[in-house]
Amino acid sequence: MADRLSSLDTSFLHLEDATTPMHVGSVMVFDAPTGGFDYESLVTLISERIAHVPRYRQRIRSVAGGLANPVWVDDAHFDMSYHVRRSALPRPGSDEQLEELVARIQPRPLDRTRPLWEVYLVEGLAEDRFAIITKSHHSLVDGITAVDIGNVLLDGNPSVVDGVATTWRPRPEPSSVELLVGAVTDAVRTPSQVVDTVQNGVADVKKTLGKVAGVAGEVVSTVARVSARPAPTSPLNASVGRARRYVMVGTDLEDYRLVRKRLGKGSFAEEVNINDVILATIAGAFRSWLLTRGESVYPGTTVRAMVPVSVHEGGDAPTGAQVTACFVDLPVGEPAPSMRLHQIAFAMRQQMEGGPRRAVSADTLTGLGGFAPPTMHALGARLGGMVSRRLYNLVITNVPGPQTPLYAAGARMVSTYPVTPLGRGQALSIGLTSYDGGVYYGLYADRDAMPDADVLGRGVVDALHELLEAPRLGKR
Repeated sequence: MADRLSSLDTSFLHLEDATTPMHVGSVMVFDAPTGGFDYESLVTLISERIAHVPRYRQRIRSVAGGLANPVWVDDAHFDMSYHVRRSALPRPGSDEQLEELVARIQPRPLDRTRPLWEVYLVEGLAEDRFAIITKSHHSLVDGITAVDIGNVLLDGNPSVVDGVATTWRPRPEPSSVELLVGAVTDAVRTPSQVVDTVQNGVADVKKTLGKVAGVAGEVVSTVARVSARPAPTSPLNASVGRARRYVMVGTDLEDYRLVRKRLGKGSFAEEVNINDVILATIAGAFRSWLLTRGESVYPGTTVRAMVPVSVHEGGDAPTGAQVTACFVDLPVGEPAPSMRLHQIAFAMRQQMEGGPRRAVSADTLTGLGGFAPPTMHALGARLGGMVSRRLYNLVITNVPGPQTPLYAAGARMVSTYPVTPLGRGQALSIGLTSYDGGVYYGLYADRDAMPDADVLGRGVVDALHELLEAPRLGKR
């Protein structure tokens, strides 16, 4: 019997429209190997690795009359050349030109009559580099039955490694009658599914959240804490169109460690972690961006971020993919960078303490099989789509990656930038991944609401330098 989409995954299909496509992506930049890397190399690599993600050869089939959620069926006409595409920048291509290409590629909706993913090889980057851009739909990446395709493209071997031999044959697609029979059978077994289907999985967010608590962690209780406090008014919340801007920012992980070591000393030493320093950096960037725009910034000005955090049951090793929603009011009105840092550290600790789940350490996440960040960013974005957007101004996903080099068919990846989707009324999302000594930000913004997204990107670099030079707070 064909696998049926969950109510949550079905809701992502219903929520999607021309201005808010529900897919996540990444931009991976590589140094070309000695023997070169071309389109055929990428097609061969994906052909050998796709057996690890069988969902990527399946498409969605609807049930007549909407009597049940759609099902996954093998695509009998699967065409690798349709999903793996080729582009190029005029040599020598700059990072700014790559950003503009990403901003044009990512907003295009995926074809629902085919498997819901695309990969682009971008040639012509300066310094003998190339990039791989990925797109995967929310309903495809659930972290349990399917991971992001970026997870399987990379490995730690600088030599070309043979993949799994191609022996796949599509299973016969069920007929319309078989789909109807399956829908009736499932309705008898789980009658509540009928109600979910009628409501399209989106009529009641709280019910949906309750049913996916196994994946989303303590989302319900976290939402309850902030439900009485809607997000503050912000220029980050605006009508979203179809056009986007994308900004890539690369920073040095050692700088964040230095900030934590220096500003985290004293009574707050055990409270400040790298994630806190990153959020304080983003808070400082928002402060300078708002001032540049001529917005009024007063001591109480905040920007509320929903920050997905990977969690596991206390005392147990992490199993599956679980994320919980933390809501932190970034103190952009606070002029002192050291105070911003400690306010954020205190707010994050308040949300994570006292519950049955604990945050997964960066070391544990980087030790997960494969290149986990793309999937974890996808789960964070899924979580953002589940929670009422009135509760936060933007989503910030921060996933630590391995601190050793990774390769795709012998080509070394030098940087990686997430692309997390925008929701209705939200003009910006921020994703960042630490990898091989760097911290890489991907700022994805509505083109009309945030034509100055590059100013915010420069603000990230300036805010990090501000923290590096900030005086320590005195002991309490």
